[in-house]
Amino acid sequence: MSRPNIIFIMSDDHASRAISAYGAGINNTPNLDRLANEGVRHDATYVTNSICTPSRAAILTGTHNHVNGVTTLSTHIDNRLPNVAKALKAGGYTTAIFGKWHLGEGPAHEPTGFDEWAVVPGQGDYWDPGFHFPDGYRRVPGYATDIITDMSVDFIERHKDEPFFLMCHHKAPHRNWQYHPRYRDIHEPGSIPLPPTFEDTYENRAAAAAAAKMRIKSDMLYEDLGLVQPEGGAEIAGELMVEGWPARKIPELKDGETISVICAETGKTFTFDDPKAFAEFKYQRYMSRYLRTVQAIDDGVGRMLDKLDELGLAENTIVIYTSDQGFFLGEHGWFDKRFMYEESYQMPFLCRYPAEIAAGRTSSDIACNVDFAPTFLDWAGVAKPSYMQGTSMRAMLRGETPEDWDQLAYHRYWMHNDEIHEAWAHYGVRDERYKLIYWYNKALGQDGARENDAPPEWELFDCDKDPMELFNVANDPAYGEIFKTMLEKLDAKQADIGDVPEHDSTEVLASLSAKSG
Repeated sequence: MSRPNIIFIMSDDHASRAISAYGAGINNTPNLDRLANEGVRHDATYVTNSICTPSRAAILTGTHNHVNGVTTLSTHIDNRLPNVAKALKAGGYTTAIFGKWHLGEGPAHEPTGFDEWAVVPGQGDYWDPGFHFPDGYRRVPGYATDIITDMSVDFIERHKDEPFFLMCHHKAPHRNWQYHPRYRDIHEPGSIPLPPTFEDTYENRAAAAAAAKMRIKSDMLYEDLGLVQPEGGAEIAGELMVEGWPARKIPELKDGETISVICAETGKTFTFDDPKAFAEFKYQRYMSRYLRTVQAIDDGVGRMLDKLDELGLAENTIVIYTSDQGFFLGEHGWFDKRFMYEESYQMPFLCRYPAEIAAGRTSSDIACNVDFAPTFLDWAGVAKPSYMQGTSMRAMLRGETPEDWDQLAYHRYWMHNDEIHEAWAHYGVRDERYKLIYWYNKALGQDGARENDAPPEWELFDCDKDPMELFNVANDPAYGEIFKTMLEKLDAKQADIGDVPEHDSTEVLASLSAKSG
């Protein structure tokens, strides 16, 4: 059989819970489910930095962010660096990327290694989006998800007779969740169950959890929920999200207050005097818009799968679906990502390759987004370059996980105390049961990071006993040996990948010994 085609479909901020194959029961994604049913659903894929730009750099290069230099949203890739598309192109593949790039613009940062590309600037627009092409910039009328799918289907048709590598990168379902009108009648607000941790009080956790500004009840914008933003200052319309932007946050309702908001689509007015009911109203509108936005992606995946069937390419084409990270869907009362907590940390990963992967498999072996590029190269028969830090997932995905597979994931979020969400810097490791996080809480001169006076803290979670991560056991004497073991794993991983620690393990262990003594 000839070398396989590789189609890598990635959305933005698509939580695993919002894919019905993962079993949460909150929506129906039949085309994404086809990938799971006809291939493998991987349940333990983790992002090395839970934010858009750094994750994309890790996927493209197969390296951690301290190596590729893309640590925050404000850092851009140096497109002179090697990447997986360049390696595949040199190996005889026709390469393309369509959709969201988010790694910088202009000659120093635009895509390289691709025979064809069309990418949106920054986050891009949902409607009539602009695209940077090799020959310039122009707007394309229509809905972004449909347009990116159109470009991808067209590429498949034109290159059906040669091995190709296609990166189809959807903007959706990134904030502010603008869905196509054809999905207006699904996921009616009020029909979506609240997660059990929606009213989390952030006790028994590091201070970073309570400090983060990504609470549904207090940090969402009018445009996020399709509501009309009133004219006026903070007393009338709520506080500005950030200096220099006109968008304001919908106020959090307090006891004894009343608020009225207007639906931008229908003009209907909603009035509340119950803080709990208003917070749940926000949740329902958020989830309704989010899930409706997801549905266009599912339809687009279906079109691509149908095209492969039509062209007789399905058997020898690898199709992967993932997201650039996870996303909070009301868990802990949050939206957004950034944290190493599970909902933000876990990436969905579905893969169909009929020639090699048995249908209907699931896998829970730990993998990371730095492993994607080596996996692509393995399938293509191209040697993995020495600079790549990831490991091919190929054997694991077909159910032949090597005995020495490293069941450990590493995460580092660099953008300390960012201007919008005030998420604090941290790093850590997760194995098959435990998760250790160190909140080092320093900006370290990183672009987009800001200093504050938050002291460092440790968190340790027993993910078997506490899957919702509500109880930090870092200071529990019963977990003292586990803490030491996880610290050893963290130290070994940082040494292996060359990341510089902000903790001193000798001091940490001495402090732990003093507490237990």
